[in-house]
Amino acid sequence: MDVLSDRQRAMLDFERSWWQLPGPKESQIRVRFGLSGTTYYRAIAALVESRAAFAYDPLTILRLRRQRDERRRARVEGPSASRGR
Repeated sequence: MDVLSDRQRAMLDFERSWWQLPGPKESQIRVRFGLSGTTYYRAIAALVESRAAFAYDPLTILRLRRQRDERRRARVEGPSASRGR
């Protein structure tokens, strides 16, 4: 994936600032992208690994990678793993 589509860039833009929007994130995803939460998060998971996405918005990608890693750690080590930092 060398170049991001307009939709992929819009998803990264949304991830950067979704908390500033009114209403639940899941509702905003459905309205904005016409996707279920599951489909949206699968697309985001793919973008997190993309060099093009990192070039477009490195701070958002780094934040998403950190959150992913924290969730993985919590699944393996238990809920107290992320609090022990």
